[in-house]
Amino acid sequence: MRVGTITHAEPFPEARKPAYKLWVDLGDEIGFKKSSAQITDCYTLDELIGRQVVGVLNFPPMRVARFKSEVLIMGAYSEQGVVLIEPQQKVKNGDRLG
Repeated sequence: MRVGTITHAEPFPEARKPAYKLWVDLGDEIGFKKSSAQITDCYTLDELIGRQVVGVLNFPPMRVARFKSEVLIMGAYSEQGVVLIEPQQKVKNGDRLG
């Protein structure tokens, strides 16, 4: 698992369940990866830009409605929807979780 920063987010109307398309900067070693995230209940697109998130990189990419999702963004399922897991302090993109 690595930390990255969301740099771009778009609606994903083609997805079966409400979702966003995310582009995440995972540092110089890994670069940018895309993700489909079902987090529309808790976040607007504007709230996501610049937010650091935790992603799982060792799963194979998945096709979601012709969009290649390359990283699984971690979140907690809660009553209000999926809440993102994020570092309490700003860290370097690409940092590993220990």
